[in-house]
Amino acid sequence: QYKFRDLTIEELKDVSKTYPNFMFSMNTYTFKDGSQKDLLNFSGTVPVKYAGSSYNIPIHLWILDSHPFAPPICFLKPTANMGIAVGKHVDARGRIYLPYLQNWSHPKSTIIGLIKEMIAKFEEELPLYSLSSSDAARQSELLSYIAKITEGETDMKSRSETGGRNEGCFNKITVVGAGDLGIACVLAVAAKDVADKVVLLDLSEGAAKGGTMDLEIFAVPNVEISKDFSVSADSKVVVLTVNSLGNAQTYLDVIQSNVDLFRGIIPAVSHYSQNAVLLVASHPVEVMTFVSWKLSSFPKSRVIGVGANLDSERFRYILTNLLKAEVLAKDAWVIGEQGEDKVPSWTSCNVAANQTEAMAARNSREKVANRAMEVLKGKGQRSWSVGLSVADLADSILKDKRKVHSVSTLAKGCCNINSEVFLSLPCVLGTSGVIEMVRLEEDPLVQEKLQSSAGSIHDIQQQLKL
Repeated sequence: QYKFRDLTIEELKDVSKTYPNFMFSMNTYTFKDGSQKDLLNFSGTVPVKYAGSSYNIPIHLWILDSHPFAPPICFLKPTANMGIAVGKHVDARGRIYLPYLQNWSHPKSTIIGLIKEMIAKFEEELPLYSLSSSDAARQSELLSYIAKITEGETDMKSRSETGGRNEGCFNKITVVGAGDLGIACVLAVAAKDVADKVVLLDLSEGAAKGGTMDLEIFAVPNVEISKDFSVSADSKVVVLTVNSLGNAQTYLDVIQSNVDLFRGIIPAVSHYSQNAVLLVASHPVEVMTFVSWKLSSFPKSRVIGVGANLDSERFRYILTNLLKAEVLAKDAWVIGEQGEDKVPSWTSCNVAANQTEAMAARNSREKVANRAMEVLKGKGQRSWSVGLSVADLADSILKDKRKVHSVSTLAKGCCNINSEVFLSLPCVLGTSGVIEMVRLEEDPLVQEKLQSSAGSIHDIQQQLKL
């Protein structure tokens, strides 16, 4: 089955000489799309020195049938008393990502070279840590899943079939990230009684601190705090609030740091809540919603960014209560991308008797909209206000309200946008996420601004390494 059998065998002989502890076998590997192949694979340990101590890191590598022209698929293979330290080069499932793999090119790239880079990167950031006996017990289910992946036997229904948590009958929300925004989302969801249970996944290192500790002290009802992804199982909505706090120097570096962070989060939450709606509140929301969509392989309807929902609600409130323009507020939306480039728009308007009246009505509306947008500029988006917006969106989804919100959704095909980018557009939300997109009034200026936003977002996405 191997297209370049002789080259593959020769390289594996070299690996066996250099790392005699590796064990080779042929097993079935299940790819993400469900397809399967019998592939050569080997497992063993690589020596790593970290903080003055020596460690043997267990790894498992799968050799594709197009080797050596395609890189291996690499995983950690932790034992029951090991925890995976999600980081720049390892995700929550133990999948290993390295520059060497991304830049793989035969004959320059070899498995020996790959292992050497793996050791070097692990010595910078140790990928595993020792668990206490109680932590090891809590991690057992996740480790079982990882083992199945590395053996090529992924069974996406294994949780429900093996008697794991089954809370599908409850409205359960998981909030990923215990920073100010994550805690604000938890409190807003609890205050509005949106869900039966809320899980807060605290991914920070060290002991509980700040707001997380306060949540535990004052015991907010139906809220559970955990570092274990398996606790999120069967969530109907998963809210992403995490943002990288690295030392990135450029805007693109900041976004790439967030991408690296999501690469360790999205596969895990997607596995444990396969039918969930992903609700992204991390920045920049348009790009991170795109990243979540790509990493999860969920349908576009179930990956949504918080977008301009908060701005739209404020915009209509200003029109109605401050400017007394209730008729205009009825179908008014803020759309596009978050920040200075967002634009006001309408889903419908009254048709005037003639062209002169139509022009006068449009000019009058634009003046009022400009005044409302000026007021809107003075309103910052604090964590608690975004949290209320997230609770509003979650409420519409969980209770299948079929309410219209301006949220980040895949805009390809709208307003002559041909690239895969997410922009805020008015959408009907229900239990399956975006049910339909509401048609906007045709406005050349608005379309031009949306196309400009789509172009700049797409340029950024093209520079990211997913």
